[in-house]
Amino acid sequence: MSFYLTTSFTQRLCCIIFLLTFAYLPISAQQGAQTENVFLITLDGLRWQELFSGADPLLITHEKYVSDTAELKALFWKESSEERKDVLMPFFHQVIAQEGQLYGNREENSLANLTNTFWFSYPGYNEILSGFGDERIDSNAKKPNPNRTILEYANAEKDFKNKVATFASWDVFPYIINEERSGVPVNAGYENASGKSLSVMEKALNTLQPIVPGHWSTVRMDAFTHYYALEHLKKHKPRLLYIAYGETDDFAHDGKYDEYLKAAHRTDQFIKDLWEYVQSDKQYRDKTTFIITTDHGRGTQPIDTWRSHGEDIKGADQVWYAIIGPDTPAMNGKAVEGQFYSNQVAPTVAAFLKLNYQPEKPSGKPIYKAFQPTNTKVGE
Repeated sequence: MSFYLTTSFTQRLCCIIFLLTFAYLPISAQQGAQTENVFLITLDGLRWQELFSGADPLLITHEKYVSDTAELKALFWKESSEERKDVLMPFFHQVIAQEGQLYGNREENSLANLTNTFWFSYPGYNEILSGFGDERIDSNAKKPNPNRTILEYANAEKDFKNKVATFASWDVFPYIINEERSGVPVNAGYENASGKSLSVMEKALNTLQPIVPGHWSTVRMDAFTHYYALEHLKKHKPRLLYIAYGETDDFAHDGKYDEYLKAAHRTDQFIKDLWEYVQSDKQYRDKTTFIITTDHGRGTQPIDTWRSHGEDIKGADQVWYAIIGPDTPAMNGKAVEGQFYSNQVAPTVAAFLKLNYQPEKPSGKPIYKAFQPTNTKVGE
């Protein structure tokens, strides 16, 4: 009985804290909020160094990690880091950085970190999606997440029922989302599209996915994840869509810096695809916010630690965000200064969508700067 009372009190307290926190967003921001849909997107293990500075000078010509250094330099090398980042991820820097906001460029006093202590994928995704780190989640094992994600909270509300979906390259995501308990549909790993009215594209993807050679047994190529998600978007018009791309992390683990950069570039183009579709559709245009992030960082020194992450790898807790949408003030290319954490992502999604978010444990605060223009430098 005492445990029940304590648990109920804790849940009520967390709810009150969140509601009070959201209440302190500027009144003008709440009244004028235009966001009705959120696309949450993750790039597994993409370093902030490449996002903000482009190809690493020490790695792009390293014959251990690059099969054809001349080809890779022709694709992604420029003399300045400003040019390198633009050629590697042009949509991020020509559109999001100009019209939205970037967080985590440590060269501009913009810091973003994990709060969980493990610094690898399942704990990172739990923190992003649940709003807090959890010491119980200490491996990548296929175990159902005991915590409710922001996707599950949304799916429980009438206005979002059957309007929440996840598409992921890694086959652990049905467990991270806890698909069975949450009711959130998850298409992940090598799973085909299902249903009675498959589109021509979905049928083609279902035919190709089993026969196109893959690189890994548990992670499919991101093109399948992307186009399955895009078809679902066109047919079902979800209000909260989560897409988890995976190639960047797996190519890094394989020590293939060339493929890692190419994967980052492709994913930038995938996100551009999604944004352009959103801007062409009357249900989504000027009503949709994209929140893009990563589950962990990677090492830098010794040089081989770029392939790795985890609590023993210095810098693997360093992450980044990107936010663009109708309620987010443009930063015109400059990163948002301050200290930010991955446990702020779920509360920020909830704030944009005005969801009844009641985390089981204390979570981060919404990223206030995504809702209001400010010249302050605090990490709120």
